[in-house]
Amino acid sequence: MVRGKLWFRCAAMHDPVTPMVVQPALVGWEAKRRRVDLTIERAFNGEELVRRMKGWVTTEPAEVIDVVKRYGKLKVLDDRELVIEFEEEERADLLQKELSEKFRGEVDIEIIKKSK
Repeated sequence: MVRGKLWFRCAAMHDPVTPMVVQPALVGWEAKRRRVDLTIERAFNGEELVRRMKGWVTTEPAEVIDVVKRYGKLKVLDDRELVIEFEEEERADLLQKELSEKFRGEVDIEIIKKSK
């Protein structure tokens, strides 16, 4: 298995950025007839995290997700770091090529080298 970081271009500064979870989502309820004091923390999955980049990056996140899903799987490691997991490095190379063609340098990947 090979992992890579997904880099977008920031809509404001145009430098490479990747989303990360700083704090899990806190979900609660509003009841019509009573008070509900229950909340749960829930981490985002990879696709949810990328979708939340809409408006903050120069590409449409849903389009990026569609392309990435053809080659690998978006995941959040340790409830924090967004990565793409590939079965083999060739899939990462093919994804990089399609991202370059479709998004013209606005999205790319960086292979994460395994530390020994």
